[in-house]
Amino acid sequence: MSSQLSLGGRAVGDGEPAYLIAEAGINHNGSLDRAKRLVDAAADAGVDAVKFQKRSLPETYREDVVERPSRAELGVEYTVSNLKRVTLSDAAFRELAAYTREQSLEFLCSPWDEASVDFLETLDLPAYKIGSPDLTNLFLLERVLETGKPLVLSTGMAEESEIDRTVDVLEERGADYALLHCRSTYPAPFHNLDLRFMEELDDRYDVPVGYSGHERGTAVSAAAVGMGATILERHLTLDRELEGPDHDASLEPDEFAALVEDVRAVEASRGSRRRYLTRGEYNNRVSLAKSLVTTRAVDAGETIAREDLTAKSPAKGISPQEYEGVVGATASRPIGVDETLQWDDLDRSVDETYDPELDGWGVVVRFSDIDDHDWGEPDLFEFRVNGADLDAEFDLDTYPQELGIHAPEQVGHGLVDPSATDEAARERAVEIVQRTIDLTREEISPRFPATERPPIVVHPGGVTRDAMHREDVPELNAALERSLDELDEDGVEVLVENMPPLPWLYGGQQYHNNFMGADEIAAFCERTGRRICYDTSHAKLWCNYAGVDLVEHARALRPYTAYLHVADAAGVDGEGLQIGDGEIDFERLMPVYEDFDGPIITEIWRGHERRGAGFKEAAQRLSEIRQHVR
Repeated sequence: MSSQLSLGGRAVGDGEPAYLIAEAGINHNGSLDRAKRLVDAAADAGVDAVKFQKRSLPETYREDVVERPSRAELGVEYTVSNLKRVTLSDAAFRELAAYTREQSLEFLCSPWDEASVDFLETLDLPAYKIGSPDLTNLFLLERVLETGKPLVLSTGMAEESEIDRTVDVLEERGADYALLHCRSTYPAPFHNLDLRFMEELDDRYDVPVGYSGHERGTAVSAAAVGMGATILERHLTLDRELEGPDHDASLEPDEFAALVEDVRAVEASRGSRRRYLTRGEYNNRVSLAKSLVTTRAVDAGETIAREDLTAKSPAKGISPQEYEGVVGATASRPIGVDETLQWDDLDRSVDETYDPELDGWGVVVRFSDIDDHDWGEPDLFEFRVNGADLDAEFDLDTYPQELGIHAPEQVGHGLVDPSATDEAARERAVEIVQRTIDLTREEISPRFPATERPPIVVHPGGVTRDAMHREDVPELNAALERSLDELDEDGVEVLVENMPPLPWLYGGQQYHNNFMGADEIAAFCERTGRRICYDTSHAKLWCNYAGVDLVEHARALRPYTAYLHVADAAGVDGEGLQIGDGEIDFERLMPVYEDFDGPIITEIWRGHERRGAGFKEAAQRLSEIRQHVR
């Protein structure tokens, strides 16, 4: 490995000027003319290279997703539908590459599948850029390595352990490569950027390290170069108002008007060396990253070979990084062609034994997966209801567990906001929560005879875009109280949940305003006689933001707490982490709930992975902590 590499004859790395890449991506919106104008803008800006993206959709996504995107999740549907509209022809790519070189720029392109690598090899690229979703895709990396050309890899959407594993593969094959620190939300919030993680990448791997930025403005990217980034990549658009997923996080030629804001951005961007997946990043990972998928039908008992596997989106199964552990395994059931693989589909020994002793333990489930996973033996199932569920028909079994419901916090692109001071928005929120109550009473609760009065967790809303407005809390909570009073709660109990300062909704770059401070929530409960769902992760994030002790916050709200969401947290928006992986001192916190007899939901954001193993692991860790502190 070397701390330098060559991109098109240009030395990149220590002691060299930052190599500047204008990421045109798919911001051409399918127009070759607009793509050429993006090249012109990049040339006028004085960058070293302009980069586009190349996909073969049937190779990148499963066939049924490509043919009928509407059947997939909302994020996948939007992504695939948009890609089908904006794809350039091979002939257009050839013309674009030639035009780029005429402007004295290097033409770079990110392939998203092996077929695209085959095509791009005909264009004689100087290097390959691998986007964040494919850092774990060893199938694609192995094909690119066969070309012998340098690689530049973004690390967004990846855990640190996944970066380590891919680097091991690159080192074993003697690759020349660089790593770009990245946060893969669009736009990425300043407080979430953690530029100091570049130092960690540099210390660990001794290769050129750069920054691929998706934040608003220019100051943070300038700061990244000041901190040692040897490569800088930013999205370029002709107009941020154009339709498409990347325009809003892209730069237009004139960014001087954002200078003052950029100074503040630099101050907010310094972070730590540790890495966790944000909720927005995890959602994007599901839509854009890949899982192992079968290339043919496999019978039960049949041994799986490498040629039986490929990698396709969405990322809802076994990671492509794990393919070597799948090759040679036998199928535990008949597996169809083009089917996403799960570990339960294989006969293999798994050393994961969980026996939590946690009274009132509950897990978060969806209507589509309650019967699919091995949840262990929880005492409660909490259903997450989304907007589509409100109009769906359910075919649920009868269950001995208790029932909990979480009302939608977002329907379509609109926030469910019972704290809204806009009367139309508030009435819409009341209508959505009431429909959730009705659905619970009529369709769901009869399947859970052990629950007499199901709790329904509701978010208060109260989100603003540009800044936090704590002075508005009385008005917001008055609207919230009015909304709750208008609900018909016969047979259920609505519990308002405490909020973090920076919600993950809309990319994590907005602000909660109410239902965060302990005194505020306690006063609301005293005035209304209501109880709450207390979320330890949300509370820790607020306490970090406000400089408040979490245990004191929890103790103040313990008399009003009927329902617990328990997860770890880090910083001001590191929400839903595994117990013990964040900053919460659970040995100090759990004695507050020593005599708590309500539900304790292990609300780990990645708890569904490995068929629910994350929830069981959380319960195991939590029960061990409770036993230790008693």
